[in-house]
Amino acid sequence: MQTRKEILTDELVAYLLEHGLSDLSLRPLADALGTSARLLIYHFESKEGLLTEVLDSMQTRLRMSFGGMIERRAGQSGRPLKLFWDWAIADENYPYLKLLYELQILAVQNPAAYGHYLQRNTSNWSELIATALPEAERTPAMVTLLGAVFDGLFLELMSTGDRKRTTQAVQQFIRLVDEARDARLAVQKKTAKASNTRRG
Repeated sequence: MQTRKEILTDELVAYLLEHGLSDLSLRPLADALGTSARLLIYHFESKEGLLTEVLDSMQTRLRMSFGGMIERRAGQSGRPLKLFWDWAIADENYPYLKLLYELQILAVQNPAAYGHYLQRNTSNWSELIATALPEAERTPAMVTLLGAVFDGLFLELMSTGDRKRTTQAVQQFIRLVDEARDARLAVQKKTAKASNTRRG
């Protein structure tokens, strides 16, 4: 049985997914949910507390969804970035990701009000990206690079709605990374072979 606060949190998530975060005010929010600003303050203490709990709830849902996807894909081939992208643009996940990116934009514009949410969000997503990478590639630089590529393409998707083109861009980036890796390995093998020949 859900508590009243848990029910309110679910309703708040649904409201924010539909209306976004910009110009968020407690009184119109309470009216839309059929409650009062006083009751929201009672349960969440402040607007900041409300946002923290709602965003934490969203993050938990997304982590569970992503973790479930990784478990289902265990042992299957596929580049982590493409898996992450396909998961993010799925109809059930896209609205959540879109809202979190709206938060990111607000944090850049108003770091005093939203900066700490952005810091937590960035840390959470870095951890998710790292878990999806093979151990040999799980470096801070690679996690940062993949996160930045994903951020840029997801913002492009939000701006244009063009899933086909942005997905093709993800695939092109993966091809470039794979080609660079293959070329590096070929050079390493050639160098090792030449070194063995000289020693022989």
